[in-house]
Amino acid sequence: MDFLVVQLLTGLASASSLFLIAAGLTVIFGVTRVVNFSHGSLFMLGAYIGWTILIRLPRDPLWFAAGVLGAALAVGALGAALEAVLLRRLYRAPELFQLLATFGVLLIVQDLTLLIWGADDLTLPRPPWLRAFVRVGAERFPLYDLILIAIGPMVLGLLWLLLRRTRFGILLRAATENRQMVAALGVNQKALFSAVFTLGSALAGLGGALALPDASANLQIDLGVIVEAFVVVVVGGMGSLPGAYLAALLIGVSQSFGIVLFPRITLVLVFAVMAVVLALRPQGLLGSEATSTAETTRASRPVRPASRAARLAGGLALCLALAAPLLLGPYPLSVATEAMIAVLFAASLHFTMGPGGMPSFGHAAWFGIGAYAAALLARQTMGMGLVLAPLFAGTVAAGFGWFVVRLSGVYLAMLTLAFAQIVWAAASQLVDLTGGDNGILGVRATGWVAAPSVFYWLALALCLGGAMALRRVLFAPFGYALRAARDAPLRAEAIGLDAQALRLVAFTISGATAGLAGSVFAYAKGSVFPTYIGIGKSVDALLMVLLGGVETMAGPVVGAIAYTGLFDALLLITDLWRLVLGMAIVALVLAFPDGIAGRAGRR
Repeated sequence: MDFLVVQLLTGLASASSLFLIAAGLTVIFGVTRVVNFSHGSLFMLGAYIGWTILIRLPRDPLWFAAGVLGAALAVGALGAALEAVLLRRLYRAPELFQLLATFGVLLIVQDLTLLIWGADDLTLPRPPWLRAFVRVGAERFPLYDLILIAIGPMVLGLLWLLLRRTRFGILLRAATENRQMVAALGVNQKALFSAVFTLGSALAGLGGALALPDASANLQIDLGVIVEAFVVVVVGGMGSLPGAYLAALLIGVSQSFGIVLFPRITLVLVFAVMAVVLALRPQGLLGSEATSTAETTRASRPVRPASRAARLAGGLALCLALAAPLLLGPYPLSVATEAMIAVLFAASLHFTMGPGGMPSFGHAAWFGIGAYAAALLARQTMGMGLVLAPLFAGTVAAGFGWFVVRLSGVYLAMLTLAFAQIVWAAASQLVDLTGGDNGILGVRATGWVAAPSVFYWLALALCLGGAMALRRVLFAPFGYALRAARDAPLRAEAIGLDAQALRLVAFTISGATAGLAGSVFAYAKGSVFPTYIGIGKSVDALLMVLLGGVETMAGPVVGAIAYTGLFDALLLITDLWRLVLGMAIVALVLAFPDGIAGRAGRR
C-alpha cells in the first residue's frame, strides 16, 4: 500500500511539471491561435537561465524561490521579444505556417544555447533541503516533489483568478471566443497578445527552472518537452486550462504506474492515452465540440494545369535529373538520390495535407513501415520489396485512417503523431523482428541495379513517377471532389459526395506512396533504423511541404529539393547548421508566406 501511495505522489509531481509548460501553451493558443513549437525552447531557456542564477545565490529555500521567479521573468521578457519581432507578423497566417516559423526559432535557440552554455549537461548542486525526504509508511518520498505537487494547483488557481476576476482576464476570455469583436470594441490587440505571450513564456520558464533539482539543463529537452506539452493540451482540450490540468494528472499518474505495471510500453504510454481519449472524445476532455469539428482549412485559389513556361521549366529540370549520373560524382549523386526520395515523401504528405485538408505530425510512420517491410523482404528479391512494401503501408494507413478521418486540424495531426510514436516504439522494442536500435543491416540492391547510376535512375523513375501519379489523381474527378470536401464539406455532402470516404481513400494513397519512398530509401541506405519513424523525420516532410507551398502542385517537389540541398550544404560548411537553417526557415516564411512555389505561381 505504501508503494502505491508513493507511485501516486510521483505521478502527481510529474503532472504538476507537465501542467506548468502546458498551461503556458494553452494560454497562448487560446488567445492568439498560434501553434507555438518554440515553447519547448522557452522551457529549455528557463532551465539554463535558472541554473545560471541559482548557482550564484545562497542555497536556502527563499533564495531558490527568488531565483526561479527571476528565471521565469527573464524567459517572459524573451518571449515578449519573440512575439514582437516574429510572431506578430504571423497571426493571420495559417496555423501550419506558424508551426514552421516557430520550429525555425527552436533550431536557432538550440545553437545559441550551445554557444552560450556549451554542450555539457548542467546539474544544480542540491543543498540539504533539496535532498530531504518525508516518510510514507515504510517508503521515502522527496520533499521537493511534494512542493511540486502543491505548485501545480496553486498556479491553476492563480490563473483562474486572473481569468475570472480581473479585467485583463475578461479581455483574454473575450479574445478567445471572438477576436474580431474584441477588435471592434477598440481593445488594443497588439498589447493584449504581447501580454498573453509574455505570461505563457514566463510559465514555460517557471517550469524549466523548477525542473532543475530533478533533472539537468541540456540541449535535448526542448523537443521532448514540447511534444508532451502538445499531448497534454490536446487531450485536455485546446484552450482549456482546467482541461490541461486534468490531462496532466491523467498522463502523469498513468506514466507513474505504467512504469511499474507495463514497462514495455512506457515509451508510448503518453501517446496511447491520447489516442484513447481522442478516439472517445475528439474535442479533448474539456474542450468544446466546435473546436474539433470546425473547418480548419480555408478555401484556396483554384488549381489549374501548369502554364507553358512551367512545363518548359519542368522538362528542363527532368532532363538535368536524367543526366545527373553523367555529370555528378558519387557523393553528389547519393544526395540527388535522397532528394528524389524526399520528393515522393513530401508529395505523399502534400496529397493529404493540401487537397485533403488533413495535416499530419506523424507521416514518418508510413515511410518507416515501408522501409521495414522492404528490409524484411530483402532476403527475397528487391522487386518484391518495392512492390509489397507500399501495399503493406497503404493497408495499415487504411486501417488507421478509418478511425481518424472524421477529425480535423490539430486533433487529427496529434493522433497521427501518436500512431507514429507507437510504431517507433514497436520498432525499437521488437528486437527479434526489427533488430531494435541496432536496426536491420544489409538491405542492398543486387545485380545490375546495384550500380549507383542505375539505382539513381530507378529511384528517379519510382519517386518522380509516383509524384506525377499523385498529381494526375488530383486533376482527376477524385481530386476535385476531395478539394470540394475540404473547402465546403456541407455543400459537398449536399450534392452526394461522401467526405469521409474521400478522405479515407486519400489517406490510404498517401500512406502507400510514403511507404514506397521508405522502401527506396531502405535500399539506398542499405539499412533501416527506428529513427526513420521518429518525430524528426515527420518534421522534415512537414518542412518540405510548407517551404514549397501547400496550395500548389509543385510545392512538395520544390520544397523537398530546396530543403535537402540546404540541409546537406549546411552540414558540410558549418557546425552551426541548426542556427543557419532556422534563420533560413524563418526568413522564407516571412518572405514567402505561401511557399516558394506558391509565390512563384502568383508572380
